[in-house]
Parts: sequence; C-alpha cells; structure tokens
Amino acid sequence: MSTPSPIRVVLADDERMVRTALRAILGAEPGLEVVGEAENGPEAVSVVRALRPDVVLMDVRMPGIDGIRATEQLVGSLPDPPRIVVVTTFENDSYVYDALRAGAAGFLLKRADADQLVQAVRTVAGGDSLLFPAAVRSLAAEHAARDRPRPPWVARLTDREAEVLRRMATGLTNAEIAGQLGVGPATVKTHVAAVLAKTGARDRTQAVIAAYEAGFVGT
Repeated sequence: MSTPSPIRVVLADDERMVRTALRAILGAEPGLEVVGEAENGPEAVSVVRALRPDVVLMDVRMPGIDGIRATEQLVGSLPDPPRIVVVTTFENDSYVYDALRAGAAGFLLKRADADQLVQAVRTVAGGDSLLFPAAVRSLAAEHAARDRPRPPWVARLTDREAEVLRRMATGLTNAEIAGQLGVGPATVKTHVAAVLAKTGARDRTQAVIAAYEAGFVGT
C-alpha cells in the first residue's frame, strides 16, 4: 500500500519569525511539507508558480503587492491554482473579505494555535470544509444586495440545492450537510457541484460570497 503524497505548503509572510514559527509547526506534522517561502507579494507569486504547492498561507499585508493582489494573480493565471488561506492579525479586516472575493479559500488569524493551523491546512487541501468564521460572514453581509433584484441563478436553484447552499454558508462539510439532510455524502457532493455551476463560483467560498451578496443568506 503506497503512502499518500504529503500536502505541500508555501509560506508567504514578510516577517521571518512568523515564517519560522509556521514552518516549525507544519514541519512537525505527518503528511505536511513546507516546500517554499516568500517574504513579499511578487516573490509569493513567483515561488508558487515555480513550486505549484497544494496550499499557500498568504499574509494579507505584504510589500510589493499585498496578499489580495497575489491571490488574484495566482487564481487568475494558473489552471489548477493552490488553495490559498490568507493570514491576518484582525478578523474584521476588510482585506480579508477582498482576498476571499479574489479567490482565497479561507482565512486564519495569526493568533491561531498550532492545532487550528494544521487543521486549516488539511481542511482546505481536502476542499471540503469552508473556513468562513462569523466575522467574515458579517463582512460578507455588509456587501449583500439591497433594493436590487436577485441574480437569475437564485431562481434556478432547486429546493435541495438551496438547502445545501444555506448550510455551506455556515461552514458545514459535505458529511455534516449529509447528516442534517439525511442523504449520502455523494448526493451532497452532486448538489454542491450544481450550486457552483449555477452561481458561476470556482469553489465553496465563492459560492457563499455570491449567496451573501445576492441577499440569499444573511447573518
């Protein structure tokens, strides 16, 4: 039986001490491998394009170009971009929301403990759970549509797809959604795929943002 390939991670942060701490935590975990580092936005883009990691921990504020622009460039230029988690000091930072809109899979606070960091990397690498804390949901709600018609995709959702999207917005995994709805995970996966197609979203995070901005879900 072959050993699964490790989750390959790139660290992008302008503070050497932060990168050193992250590398120490992740490097001690089985199945995780830090393959590169960057100390500014342009270097992050270059390193990620060269190494093609599975996950990037991206500081939201960096010299050169910030984490938002770096995320945009990577998501927009790579056919199979890595899962990007933006790392920030403040959970109510509007930069976080902009980074999520740009294509980041979620965000993590710099004060997160080691277990939360490791779980975040594994979570986004698996592409299942959504790192979308209440603070970010509040930021998204601020951009919700007001006094505007809902986009056409809302009407195209089936009742079950709408239920799935609402649960996605709370950060539930496919397995958790399946348990709540009394169906199999494979069925939920099919509904999630339909939601992504109808909303025009690249991933779960983008679908949830679309749902908030359309006023389909709120806080």
